[in-house]
Amino acid sequence: MSRSDMIADALTAIMNASKIKKENVDIMINSVVKSILEILKKESYIENFQALDSKYNKMRVYLKYDQEKNPAITSLKRVSRPGLRVYVKKDKIPIVLRGQGIAILSTPSGIISSKEAKEKGLGGEVVCSIY
Repeated sequence: MSRSDMIADALTAIMNASKIKKENVDIMINSVVKSILEILKKESYIENFQALDSKYNKMRVYLKYDQEKNPAITSLKRVSRPGLRVYVKKDKIPIVLRGQGIAILSTPSGIISSKEAKEKGLGGEVVCSIY
């Protein structure tokens, strides 16, 4: 049996929790998931996150909503997955929702947003898209 996809598990948990308007959600993380959370916070898709249990690498993610309790995240999709990797060159970085969303890429410089990848002229593996 193959290892579970921690990235997909984390994204699914965050998406499901925001759909039912939960205040926070606890997820298992690794270094890639932590980098994704940092980007989501920087781009204002989540309020914050904090470590719960260092032994099991658990984080509590605090979700973000507007005044009408609409979630900041309307879609969070895993693009590249263990069975099918999706790579793009610097001039083929996806534009998510006509520029309203972002893609998150794994590049030689680490995990970065599509905006940052365009600025740095980097391509890489498209991890997920969000809007």
